[in-house]
Amino acid sequence: MSGKYQQAGFHLIRHDRLWQEQEHDAYKAKGKLTEPTVCPDYGAVFHQGRWQWLEAPAGAHSATCPACHRIHDHFPAGFVTLKGSFVQEHRDEIMNLVHNEEKRERTEHPLKRIMDVDERGDEVLVTTTDIHLARSIGDALHHAYQGNLECRYNPEQNLLRVEWMH
Repeated sequence: MSGKYQQAGFHLIRHDRLWQEQEHDAYKAKGKLTEPTVCPDYGAVFHQGRWQWLEAPAGAHSATCPACHRIHDHFPAGFVTLKGSFVQEHRDEIMNLVHNEEKRERTEHPLKRIMDVDERGDEVLVTTTDIHLARSIGDALHHAYQGNLECRYNPEQNLLRVEWMH
């Protein structure tokens, strides 16, 4: 028997397996919401286990969606930093692409939203309610204009930092 196995009773136990870490997202519902539930701030409806764009039925429960909760707390899940002289020279065109990517994603996924756009000198910082939106904005910029794209994910905080430079 190799060193990876140890006999315990009649079953072999492997000691070289990776442990599945639990995702710690304070903004994810702890339990299942009562259906249907409508977000009073944004109008998205929790139905069939996910937030969707639906007409809110009469008598629906009310609860703030995770995206609105993040917005109220000023606690983004994604940070997209845009740097370089190209960003300043083509600012309007780039920001149109950023907002169009958000609209495309938000059409199907109401929790994917831009929280804020902050211009800091020669940088633009876009914060998002979702890590996947931050990644798709970075990918869209890289696809359209090339440049350097770097993504850093922090699993402990469920946080993604995307930096695009051109």
